[in-house]
Amino acid sequence: MSAVEATRTRTASGSWVRALVVMAIVIGVDQITKALVRGSLAVGEESKVVPGLKLLHAQNKGVAFNFLGNGGAPVIVVTVAALALLFGYFARHPDRPLLWLPTGLLLGGALGNLFDRVREGYVTDFITFPHFPSFNVADMAITFGVVVLVLVLERGGRAAGD
Repeated sequence: MSAVEATRTRTASGSWVRALVVMAIVIGVDQITKALVRGSLAVGEESKVVPGLKLLHAQNKGVAFNFLGNGGAPVIVVTVAALALLFGYFARHPDRPLLWLPTGLLLGGALGNLFDRVREGYVTDFITFPHFPSFNVADMAITFGVVVLVLVLERGGRAAGD
């Protein structure tokens, strides 16, 4: 193995570890916060935190903003397919700079919500701002993950001269 190949292997291994650590942190924080909400607020009950922010125990059977509100198998199939595509892309490009971060955020967020769907049949949402649907930690990770993924892909394209 050449020095360049050895460096790529170490870089790829480190990227996998970082992505898995980010994923585990997102899943852990997401599941803990949802359990705290389920244990302290009845469904539909709210608690004001600060002006403009409240906790509201909501059950979301759909995806973002309760789209596809009936949930069920189609939502699970689409989620698993998206996870497989992301996982496959990362497996082919683990040495791409910073790709581990959005990969970990997206995998952690999607798996956190998927665990709820499989276990409960719905996702627990609880963070609410005025005039905005409720969301949770997994949703935040997915949103930030998409933004960071776009930035990483755009930056990588420019660096490669695309």
